[in-house]
Amino acid sequence: MTNVPHHLSGELTEAGHRLVQRVYYEDTDFSGVVYHARYLHFLERGRTDYLRLLGVEQGSLVLEEDREGLVFVVHRMEIDFKAPARMDDILTIQTFTEKAGGAKMILNQDIRRGEQLLIAARVIIAVINSAGRPRRLPDGLAARFLAKAQEVSGAH
Repeated sequence: MTNVPHHLSGELTEAGHRLVQRVYYEDTDFSGVVYHARYLHFLERGRTDYLRLLGVEQGSLVLEEDREGLVFVVHRMEIDFKAPARMDDILTIQTFTEKAGGAKMILNQDIRRGEQLLIAARVIIAVINSAGRPRRLPDGLAARFLAKAQEVSGAH
């Protein structure tokens, strides 16, 4: 794993992952409101850094034991736009594991400005091999994701 300060990747929490990002001019339309497609970028950064802090580097996901390869692709995403973000807002992107096993993962994400919910998303991730065929998520990797999901359900 590359030697990157963890604060750049957000932090693992009891529930999953939290990443703080600022809204820049490039994220907004002419009125200073975040362009709807830019939320996909914020959500992707949250998922990527969640994986990174769980010890998964997506650029090197060829498993030593089978060389089959392991790739995560977004299969489906549902997004509810609740309120707009604006230039210079400080956003918190949170990512939570709902399911990890078989050939898919389900992650829930939200974007908040302070306590205000701006975006709620449910992301279904397909797990495929380097040839593009479905493959099972390795048990050890699934366990890392499920540990966070169990921490959440056990906390309620």
